[in-house]
Amino acid sequence: MATFLYRLGRASFSRRWLVTGVWAAVLIVIGIGAVGLSGTLSNSVSIPGTESQQAIDHLRKTFPEAHIGGGTARVVVQAPEGQDFVRYPANQAELREVYSALKGAPEVRRAVDPFQAKSFSRDGSLALIQVSYGKQAFELTDADRAALVAAAHSTDLHTEIGGDAVRGAPETGATEVLGVAVAAVVLVITFGSLLAAGLPLLTALVGVGIGLCGILTLSGFTELNNNTPVLALMIGLAVGIDYALFIVSRYRAELADGLDHEQAAGRAVGTAGSAVVFAGLTVIVALAGLTVVGIPFLAEMGLAAAATVVVAVLIAVTLLPAILGFAGDKVRGRLPGLRGGPKPGRASMGERWARFVGRHRVAVLGLAVVGVAVIAIPAASMQLGLPNDATAAPDSSQHKAYELVSKGFGPGANGPLIVVVDTSGARDPQGAVAETTRRINDLGIAAQLPPQSNATGDTQLINVIPRTGPSEEATEDLVANIRAAAARVHADTGASISVTGQTAANIDVSRKLADAMIPYLALIVGLAFLLLMLVFRSVVVPLKATIGFLASVAATFGAVVAVFQWGWLTDLLGVESTGPIMSMLPILLIGVLFGLAMDYQVFLVTRMREDYVHGAEPRAAVVSGFAHSARVVVAAALIMTSVFAGFVLAEDSLIQSIGFALAVGVAVDAFVVRMTIVPALMSMLGRRAWWLPRWLDRILPNVDVEGAKLAGSGSGGGEPPRERVPATV
Repeated sequence: MATFLYRLGRASFSRRWLVTGVWAAVLIVIGIGAVGLSGTLSNSVSIPGTESQQAIDHLRKTFPEAHIGGGTARVVVQAPEGQDFVRYPANQAELREVYSALKGAPEVRRAVDPFQAKSFSRDGSLALIQVSYGKQAFELTDADRAALVAAAHSTDLHTEIGGDAVRGAPETGATEVLGVAVAAVVLVITFGSLLAAGLPLLTALVGVGIGLCGILTLSGFTELNNNTPVLALMIGLAVGIDYALFIVSRYRAELADGLDHEQAAGRAVGTAGSAVVFAGLTVIVALAGLTVVGIPFLAEMGLAAAATVVVAVLIAVTLLPAILGFAGDKVRGRLPGLRGGPKPGRASMGERWARFVGRHRVAVLGLAVVGVAVIAIPAASMQLGLPNDATAAPDSSQHKAYELVSKGFGPGANGPLIVVVDTSGARDPQGAVAETTRRINDLGIAAQLPPQSNATGDTQLINVIPRTGPSEEATEDLVANIRAAAARVHADTGASISVTGQTAANIDVSRKLADAMIPYLALIVGLAFLLLMLVFRSVVVPLKATIGFLASVAATFGAVVAVFQWGWLTDLLGVESTGPIMSMLPILLIGVLFGLAMDYQVFLVTRMREDYVHGAEPRAAVVSGFAHSARVVVAAALIMTSVFAGFVLAEDSLIQSIGFALAVGVAVDAFVVRMTIVPALMSMLGRRAWWLPRWLDRILPNVDVEGAKLAGSGSGGGEPPRERVPATV
């Protein structure tokens, strides 16, 4: 591996015009595709095969006039203070005007007349108009949403609007640029050079540009979730900057050792580039592993982000050495007042820290473990759910509509359940419907509307209003109880009964995500363990890395619960609403954070193994390897944390929570686990850290990620040495 990458780095350096031209052409072609072929991104969260989704699919065939599955809006109209819609004809006239305007709005298929449905609060001061669209919510344009808002505010009556029809796609903007700005500052301080600092930013932006344009082009051919490009942007920026940072840092070190520019580029790509390739593989494995959990929108997000990481790795080992060829000696320049490293003859901060940890390894290890455990405590109280109007920003119309509906009609009116009764196989269709309504009434609901029948009379819809809100555990229990009662009705009558609606669909999605988490965790941990064993030729190091990752995940979950569920530090972080943690966040976080955590494991421990393979004593290799890698790993962790933290200021709550979770996870994993617990354990284990059974040593291929062959050949161009580190040490 190291020899191949060495040659690739030299070839890219010497043929820099060709390599740069190829990447520029790729960016231009894919950019043109994004402009001309991009489609509409979806905000739907559905999983084929769940009961709620099967019911929606059935209704689209047998009861299309019900418009189930399309975008919905709940328009709450409030009478002037002290008045109502019962005794004041003027208010009734204005309400009818609002209803007529909503009914005639673009793409609206049905608006429920509040006078016919008698959808007024008990005191008559609030009216509720349900609006159904023929399109799914993500297919609605900004003009459609603007028309809905204009229709709702067509009179002087106060109105608020909720529902998925008014939710647009999440936007990224100036707040995310703050993370990149901080990354630029960290790079300048790390290298002491504007040019050297600019190279990782430039290559990362090229990689992200190609990745995002590819995603947008693909959206013209298949439905993609609107969070897909945002996740790819997060991951692409972070790993793109980090991978280039490691290679540029090694390139400058090789130049300082006296190699010429072309050889230095080859050695940098052959050594640091090997670590980049294997670090990238762990990220790709973790992200691509999302395809096996059976959840389409997570699979597409994972594959898109994984593709962006592939681009970042390819750019790091080809385009970056080509650009280094253009930079020449300027990459070694220093800004006045910035050293870019320790003074000659003086131990670096990383070396002093490694020696301190080695001397006090038991105490340091104990304190670090206790600290991580304390941060992880809130994770035991984690509640999962999907976003609804209750979790919208407090000053948004969606949240205000939710509060008005809860006040006037009860919290369950914000998440009605739809019970579908298919009587095509029933022995007594009318009796089956009557039995269903009776059993539902016995479950303690707030209300049940009369059944609606399709044109052929073989499908009935029953709207059920729970007593509790859509995110409450009691509502989830009600859905389970209705389904249990439906099974008994089916056994007695032959009718097929299912529960759907947005609330039931969210419950099904959350349960599916929770059930998929453990198998997914086992999959990626197992694959990554094998990959790390191949890289480090050790059983202990991958095991330690995996346990450290699990500790990082627990601490991250604890921090997320404390902020987004309990409401700690919300004012400081700009979090406007709290509630259950997004159902998709844990499994998504496990995949992304695992890949990123293994980056630091590979970058840090690879240099320790490199020194160990080249003859250093085990504990001395820990110190020397840490000293060589610490400055760059700290910079990389600060960059990743900054990039992710920039997304905490986004408007979308899911993006906020993902950004915060990844920022905390990277910080904990890099500074506590990898830079504190890892050197402490490596010092305690000594030579045993590199233990590998002889039989396993014989069958594992030697990928030479530490560059032993390059060291044995001087410049990297000769024959590699035949020796291998004994497996029994």
